[in-house]
Amino acid sequence: MPPTRNTVHWSVDIRHADNGDPIRQLDPDRPLRTASLAKVLLLIEVARQAAEGSIDLTEQLTRTAEDRVADSGLWQHLGVDSLSVGDLGELVGSVSDNLATNVLLRRIGLDAVARTAGALGLVHTALHDRVRDQRTVTDPPTLSTGTAAEWTGIMADLHRGAVVDPTTSAQVLQFLAHGTDLSQVAAPWGLDPLAHHEPDRGLTLHHKTGTDTDVRAETGLLTGPAATIAYTVIANFPAETDCRDEVLAGQQEYGRIIARAARGEDGGGASR
Repeated sequence: MPPTRNTVHWSVDIRHADNGDPIRQLDPDRPLRTASLAKVLLLIEVARQAAEGSIDLTEQLTRTAEDRVADSGLWQHLGVDSLSVGDLGELVGSVSDNLATNVLLRRIGLDAVARTAGALGLVHTALHDRVRDQRTVTDPPTLSTGTAAEWTGIMADLHRGAVVDPTTSAQVLQFLAHGTDLSQVAAPWGLDPLAHHEPDRGLTLHHKTGTDTDVRAETGLLTGPAATIAYTVIANFPAETDCRDEVLAGQQEYGRIIARAARGEDGGGASR
C-alpha cells in the first residue's frame, strides 16, 4: 500500500494485458473521481464513428466562444480556429486538451459516448459532462468517475483489439501514443516526455492521465521486452490537504512494480 499519511482513497489494478493475470490490486472496484481519464471514452467514440464512416477524421471543426475553457491544452494558445477531427483527437491524447475535448464532444455528443461506454460493459466508468472552468449546482459535480478494474479492462481490450473492433482500438492507441504527462505512474521510467512513441529504454507507453486539485489518475499500457502490462492507478484526496507529494510517491511505487513486470524482472503478485 502506498506510504501516505493523509486521507487518500486508492483504486489500483495492474494486470498482464494478454491473459489478465493480476500483478497488484488495491480496491480495484472502488468508484472514484478520475478527472480527464474519461476523455479516452470520447476518443473511443471518435474512433468508432470514424471506423464505421459516420465521421471523417479530416473533417474540420471550428471552436466557438462556448467551447472555451482554461487549464490543460495547447489549442487555446494557438491562432488557428479550425482543426480536423483527427488533429483534435491527437491534442486530447497528447496534452489532454480541454478546448479540443469540448469541440469534439459538441460534434460527437455526450449521449453517443455514454451509449458506447454502456456497450463496452462499463458500469461505474463514465464521462459526465464537458470540461468547465467552474461547476455550478446545476452541472454534474465532476467531469468523470471510474474504477481501476474497468479502466484496466479497457486498456487490455485496446491491446487485444477488442474495444469495438481492431480498427477502432488501433486508432485509440494512436491517439494515446504521445501523451506528454509523465509526472505520475510513469515518472520512474525516465522516458522522454516528448518522444516515446518508439521504444525508449526498451519500453513503449500508451497512456492517459487525469489531474484535479483532489485527483491524480493514470491508466495505460506499458510494453517491455517480457510483457505488456495494463494498469490503472487512481487516487482521490481532500483538496485542502497538502499531500500531493505523498500521492505521487505512491503512484511511482506502483510505476516501479509495472516496469519490473514489463521487463520480466519479477512476477509481481496479486497482493493488496
